[in-house]
Amino acid sequence: MIVNPQSFNYRLIIGSLIVAVAVLTVYSFTSYKSIVAHEQFLEQEKKLVESELSQMITRYDDVSISNDLISSQLEDAKKKTQLALDSLRVLRSDLSVLAKFKQQLFSLKLKNKALFKAVDSLEQVNKGLEKEKLLAYNALRKQQRENSTLLKENEHLEKSIEKGALLTANSFKARGYEKFFGAKRSSTKAKRVHSIEVCFTLAENSLTEAGNKELYIQILNPRNNVVADKGAVRFGDSSLIYSAKEIINYTNQVVEICIDVDADIDEQPLESGTYYISIFHKDRKLGSTEVKLK
Repeated sequence: MIVNPQSFNYRLIIGSLIVAVAVLTVYSFTSYKSIVAHEQFLEQEKKLVESELSQMITRYDDVSISNDLISSQLEDAKKKTQLALDSLRVLRSDLSVLAKFKQQLFSLKLKNKALFKAVDSLEQVNKGLEKEKLLAYNALRKQQRENSTLLKENEHLEKSIEKGALLTANSFKARGYEKFFGAKRSSTKAKRVHSIEVCFTLAENSLTEAGNKELYIQILNPRNNVVADKGAVRFGDSSLIYSAKEIINYTNQVVEICIDVDADIDEQPLESGTYYISIFHKDRKLGSTEVKLK
């Protein structure tokens, strides 16, 4: 068999080219897949770093603290984190860029660990202070309630003492008298009566302040006019028209008192009917009685 050398060489060259193209195709495809995989890895890593930075910023926003120094440090760390995130988003991803940002992320994490540890410590302190504040507030409220109760009890006691210290009287009696040969004798005849005797008893009371006590007698005739009008005495906003005034030295002991009230000349003879007698200590009524004249 005769072989043409030139034809053989062509075949050998073509075969070599085919093999070379095939090898190049396989290599190119493998390199392409490797590049795609590498880019996907870089993109995934970039997203992970972005996610961590975003979470850190969110945590900064969630923290509220009154300490000015730590608050300032948190704000500074937030600005740095936001700057790193913005820079990462606009830069093209490659290993050197990711390595740089991972290192920056690591540094921020270390700083955040210390900052948030300080924040947690302050929160614990604040919780303790709030608890103490609440306990103190409750104790204060309890003390205020007790003080209010004591104040009311004291007011009640003072009122009771004040009421118990008031001058009191009893055994009120009244009787008409006529003049008989320079003396006086009891009578119920209106035309004969010239005076009305009023008797009563001041009770014993150790709480009452001892000393002179002004007593006023008011006698009203059947037409409700004051007998033996001596004028009016004022006590603050009130006034009293009285028939007689007596000053008694009270020593906290029982005192028997009788006071004669003479009718004025122009009131005699007295009218028939019921005469109403009231006894006052200043403006406070101690008691009353009545006498009927025919």
